[in-house]
Amino acid sequence: MTEAALPEADLIESDVRRALAEDIGSGDLTAQLLPADETAVARVLTREPAVLCGQAWAEACFRQLDASVDVRWLCAEGADLAANTVFLEVRGPVRALVSAERCALNFLQTLMATATVARQYAQAVAGTQTRILDTRKTLPGLRQAQKYAVRVGGASNHRVGLFDAVLIKENHIAAAGSIAAAIRRARELAGTRLVEIEVESLAELDAALAERPDRIMLDEFSREDLVEAVARTRGRVALEVSGSMTFERIADVAALGVDFISVGALTKHVRAIDLSMRLERTDRP
Repeated sequence: MTEAALPEADLIESDVRRALAEDIGSGDLTAQLLPADETAVARVLTREPAVLCGQAWAEACFRQLDASVDVRWLCAEGADLAANTVFLEVRGPVRALVSAERCALNFLQTLMATATVARQYAQAVAGTQTRILDTRKTLPGLRQAQKYAVRVGGASNHRVGLFDAVLIKENHIAAAGSIAAAIRRARELAGTRLVEIEVESLAELDAALAERPDRIMLDEFSREDLVEAVARTRGRVALEVSGSMTFERIADVAALGVDFISVGALTKHVRAIDLSMRLERTDRP
């Protein structure tokens, strides 16, 4: 299990308010079929192996609808779950349980998917110096949630957004006039924040090395060129590999001695985990 710091509580509450408003709108018409004073217990299980992630969001879904709902987690955040594991039990007013169900499961199925994929990639490079990084290819409005899930899975975060690091790409270089000019200007603007530049050839790598950025991203390099890039750099600047980083390539690339591999698939290509909530009414007429 991997511990990861949660985003600010206000952000989680805001995520959940937005989701509930989108789903419930002016009121859950179907929930009104159920008696207002009836209580129930519901249990959530995963139908496939997964890493548990998203407890804070799921819990807030129930609590925002009714603060009296009793939420009991049967497994810890970050735990590896086997198929058919019951990991959550909630008790409270039946209307609140059924109204919160879809939003709670949506958060869980998405964040568990991200954490599960992140763990697979992190485990693939275990024993090397390489760290797996995420990207900004996240669901709009849920970046902090998905980046949290990446950490729960055991991988690491790249920059959060456009404000906390400089990443110089082809268009920036063209506008600045040269790799050297772009890096020098970035140093003036960034202060203590990360300055990274993306290069597409060994010649560009040499030009970037002369300016000593904090990190150089090797984009779509062949294996042969990656070996050469590591040899030329000799630890002077951290190297990140990006582009076509499939799961099948990860272990081999990590073994070459690069510092980071960024993988958009951690947050972009995830498939929701198959979850189910089963409800049992406890107060019957």
